[in-house]
Amino acid sequence: MLKEQVLTYAYILLYIGLSSGQIFFNKWVLSSKEINFPYPLGLTLLHMVFSSMLCFVLTKVFKILKVEEGMTTEIYATSVIPIGAMFAMTLWLGNTAYLYISVSFAQMLKAIMPVAVFILGVAAGLEVMSCRMLLIMSMISFGVLVASYGEINISWIGVVYQMGGVVGEALRLIFMEILVKRKGLKLNPISLMYYVSPCSAICLFIPWIFLEKSKMEAHGTWNFQPLVLTLNSLCTFALNLSVFLVISHTSALTIRVAGVVKDWVVVLLSALLFADTKLTVINLFGYGIAIAGVAAYNNLKLKKEASRASVDDSQHAQSEQPDKIHFEEPRCVMLDYSFAEAKVCIIMPFYGWLQKLLHYGSFNMPVWS
Repeated sequence: MLKEQVLTYAYILLYIGLSSGQIFFNKWVLSSKEINFPYPLGLTLLHMVFSSMLCFVLTKVFKILKVEEGMTTEIYATSVIPIGAMFAMTLWLGNTAYLYISVSFAQMLKAIMPVAVFILGVAAGLEVMSCRMLLIMSMISFGVLVASYGEINISWIGVVYQMGGVVGEALRLIFMEILVKRKGLKLNPISLMYYVSPCSAICLFIPWIFLEKSKMEAHGTWNFQPLVLTLNSLCTFALNLSVFLVISHTSALTIRVAGVVKDWVVVLLSALLFADTKLTVINLFGYGIAIAGVAAYNNLKLKKEASRASVDDSQHAQSEQPDKIHFEEPRCVMLDYSFAEAKVCIIMPFYGWLQKLLHYGSFNMPVWS
């Protein structure tokens, strides 16, 4: 048991380290005069080609990893291709933003992600507007605005690129939710990379030909350092593999919590590693407000998922034994973040009585706050 816990924390630390390191690595490759590779589109394309090749070798040649079955032409055309296109857009615009703004400010702008996801989710019919959710979205937006106000060297071009990346990521998450809820297909990170990476590579290759290929040829940058770029691509693949390891040993929720910790690590360390990063009190104050809003958003989503799961379980049990009323003692549904011993406990004190009401007639299950 102790060995498993140690291994779990090791995987989480590996994810935080690789995720933070990859951000710094990309920034260094794109902005360093020694590497001389200011081509975010080309770098992202290289990552996707490298991931596609490694996924194929590991799953089809050596068969170390297994790709989940169930993919059809219809699902690939209607879900995987849009996901791949949005993923390519996210990485491309996000890496381009590093040419104009600091790493820490880019991370602060990414905190607006839940707002974009929620707005698009409402438009797609996947989310429902509520006063509490509106308050949380306002809190996150206010925090990001304060953090932006405190930025000393702000570049609006960089902000536009970063926000474009946020919109792309929000669309990708919406398509992912549609893939799971409406298509009924669940893919682990390795399977997702196997299907999405080639599609993303094609989506990146077309604009690369028109936007960066001629520039690279004109500046003679085909004489890049292959070892550095290969190592950078390998780190990207290792990061995706670490996500697979963390989820397989804990849950997707752990990635969310670890991601918040990673964001703070990136913000603070970037001030020490890069000369263009100058943090202010207003920066940190605004980012703290935004992160608090993100935590409230995750907590509310978690409660809704737990309440929905409890209703589904009770209805399933009643469908199997329709003539028998089963009373349960009040129970506590414990959802473990498995990180820093942070836990969320949702108490449902009248669960047994609600089951009785559900059995005799229609009853709307409330959502506890």
